[in-house]
Amino acid sequence: MKRCLICGLTVLLLLNFSSAMSIPRRIPLEDFFRNPEKANFQLSPQGDYISYTAPYKGRMNLFVRPVAADTPVQLTFETDRDIRAYFWANNRRILFLKDNGGDENYKLYGVNIDGSDFKCLTDFDGVRTEIIDDLEDIEDEVIIGLNRRNKEIFDPYRLNIVTGEMTQLAENPGNIQGWMTDHDGRLRLALSVDGTDESILYREHEQDDFRTILTTDFRESVDPLMFTFDNRELFAASNLGRDKKAIVKLDPATGKEIEVLYEDPDYDVTGLAYSKKRKKITVIAYHTWKRKLVFLDEEVERLYRQLQQHLGTKYEISLTASNKEENKFIVRTYSDRSLGSYYYYDFERDYLEKITDLSPWLHEEELAEMQPIEFQSRDGLTIHGYLTLPVGREPKNLPVVVNPHGGPWARDVWGYDSEVQFLANRGYAVLQINFRGSTGYGRKFWEASFKQWGRKMQDDITDGVNWLIKQGIADPKRIAIYGGSYGGYAVLAGLCFTPDLYCCGIDYVGVSNIFTLLQTIPPYWRPVLEMMYEKIGHPEKDKELLMQISPVFHADKIKAPLLIAQGANDPRVNKNESDQMVEAMKKRGVEVEYIVKDNEGHGFQNEENRFEFYRAMEKFLEKHMQ
Repeated sequence: MKRCLICGLTVLLLLNFSSAMSIPRRIPLEDFFRNPEKANFQLSPQGDYISYTAPYKGRMNLFVRPVAADTPVQLTFETDRDIRAYFWANNRRILFLKDNGGDENYKLYGVNIDGSDFKCLTDFDGVRTEIIDDLEDIEDEVIIGLNRRNKEIFDPYRLNIVTGEMTQLAENPGNIQGWMTDHDGRLRLALSVDGTDESILYREHEQDDFRTILTTDFRESVDPLMFTFDNRELFAASNLGRDKKAIVKLDPATGKEIEVLYEDPDYDVTGLAYSKKRKKITVIAYHTWKRKLVFLDEEVERLYRQLQQHLGTKYEISLTASNKEENKFIVRTYSDRSLGSYYYYDFERDYLEKITDLSPWLHEEELAEMQPIEFQSRDGLTIHGYLTLPVGREPKNLPVVVNPHGGPWARDVWGYDSEVQFLANRGYAVLQINFRGSTGYGRKFWEASFKQWGRKMQDDITDGVNWLIKQGIADPKRIAIYGGSYGGYAVLAGLCFTPDLYCCGIDYVGVSNIFTLLQTIPPYWRPVLEMMYEKIGHPEKDKELLMQISPVFHADKIKAPLLIAQGANDPRVNKNESDQMVEAMKKRGVEVEYIVKDNEGHGFQNEENRFEFYRAMEKFLEKHMQ
């Protein structure tokens, strides 16, 4: 049942519009979704080499060059999948992770910076490799996690990246979900799950047994971030005894909180940065409607101020890499209208050199601003989100694409989004809503989403759409909904449960049947299945609820045409989720377009597949949003 949105909804910032502003050119679709010419820059430990990824035969591969000369050496020649995650093992060797066709069973590879000694270090079929500690102070070793012995759990290993020799450091008893080392690379902390309880296990020395120091219900969380620099205490993000997460210091011997470093009354605070060389916490970071930095160190604050003198305050500035001496940096800028640029910065000389622009073919003046919004839900919660209006068009009776985020326990943040900018360039307003359950807004807001898939979580999206209509911004006859993963579920739920609200929908690797979702999760998610039951619903105890909220059982209510896209190797949202929905729609005689890619997983990574999907999206919206 639809209800009117209660009064008092507000936009945080005034909607910028100038009648004199012209409508920008129709930017080629490929310019939004093509691979950058260079990206993912890092700096070698000694600061004398720069590494990055760049296209080779349509795939992002690894390259390295001296800082002093742009004479790159191509290190990898992958043609099936992009390389996105990599790191320097030492000053002469780089390690990277790559899966097969989107199956997320990552293998670890190594290659020297001259391209020699390329090898796979974890060549095990059907096994996922996770990095526990890159051991930056131990040149030829890393600590990894493998679910080789049991697909549901990860054992920690010390891996020699030269010889390939592995030494198992502990045996996972079956409930450990994470491992943590101290600053000397010793494995001293484990995070366990028992039903809906979470525990922190600690040992003073590696030869000791782990012992439990703190157990909480998963609704209260204490997330260890790092050891203090003397390896005696812990920094953590905790909401124990509070609604919003704060950065605290813990005594690992007792599990007790010693000190609160920083907290915010309105938002979770979860991130910190530190100087390993000077052994200091330097910055605490979290998100309000934008990223917020709290400086705890004068030197790093001076570093940022110097960078702002070079770059201005128009862009967000991030330090993405440094050498061990912490005097040379890779700097990244970005904004809501720019993917930004990479720079090399010598702090001691105050010397800044641009390395590359990430998307020089896009022009900021042609792109749209991402503006924060805030409104009250029908049951009184404050809901935050973002509204992006197409440039040069009066914000009145616009076609709108509602874009719920995935997760669902994640959130949208301010910054460049290629999908949003593409849609705005095509004349659509884009509405992104951090519905209840979105992270960063505290425990109560998160818990308000439990067993509310398709119900109050969906109401928040509906309420946001109705507000946009009430403001006169949205044309009620031209509202589409598009999302991926949980966002894809929200698309299907929106079409089923508010069938008159949307004129069409696009579901990207979305969930259609909660029962089959819970049956086909990756094996390494199974230890947290009881928590998923608490958050979503139990297939037996909550059978009626799950029947009510699973879109596949309500396909008969859908009136609007639907486009579905799915990766055949998706380990999170099984292809059967999309197959079921397509079959149900066809039986109803409702128009459905289905794109399946056999070499993709949870989202399309390969460039040609992205192009095909967004071309289909463009044509689909043009057809149904007139």
